[in-house]
Amino acid sequence: MRFDVISIFPEIFSAYLNESIIKRAIQKDLININIHNLRDYAKNKHKSVDDYPYGGGAGMVMKPEPFFDAVDAICPDKEKRKVIMLSPSGSRFDQTMAMKLSGEKKQIILLCGRYEAVDERVTSILADEEISIGDYILTGGELPALVIIDAVTRLIPGVLGDEHSIEEESFSWGILDYPHYTRPPVFRGYKVPEVLLSGNHKDIQRWRRKEALRRTITRRPDLLVSRKEISNEDHELLKEIKEEELK
Repeated sequence: MRFDVISIFPEIFSAYLNESIIKRAIQKDLININIHNLRDYAKNKHKSVDDYPYGGGAGMVMKPEPFFDAVDAICPDKEKRKVIMLSPSGSRFDQTMAMKLSGEKKQIILLCGRYEAVDERVTSILADEEISIGDYILTGGELPALVIIDAVTRLIPGVLGDEHSIEEESFSWGILDYPHYTRPPVFRGYKVPEVLLSGNHKDIQRWRRKEALRRTITRRPDLLVSRKEISNEDHELLKEIKEEELK
């Protein structure tokens, strides 16, 4: 899979992309990431990529020409590319969207905005999709681009050493992750739950599912509300959790 990122601050990406899982995925030729400086596509002598907004108002607006020229230079064939604008106005990025993008056969181009806004023609005409990573304002699209690259890369076959890790990660179940423990079994008086030391894999799996549900109810009940179906096993576990809380 190939990612192309267009930004006026390309140096932001080097540290993160040259570490850990992303670095190994690049070394194994599972992904290809290219960072492009938007200013290289500015036609004026000052390499400026922004201008005053029509109609007045605070801040500057990023010009359309550099974005269009950059995308056309990177991949002129519209059928082979998927252009994503990172914006707080976009669809909320989640695990389902990450899984969908990980199966893309097209080259993914991520556009990073800055300043007050980006010319609407970039969003509505050049971009195929507009994505937000949350309901808050960031300085630019660079962090969202990294979030998307990281989340999608983890789902590409061969990237993670243990493919079962994907199945058990938070949100892959549609709920939050269960609590994790490691050695020592007792630390400052706090003990690891006995079931995890029992060696009974069936009991361990049931405990993990139950605690994942408990954590979801407490922290993100909206995830359960949005689920179309809940299994009989989960219904039973949810009933147990409710009864325990009433004691």
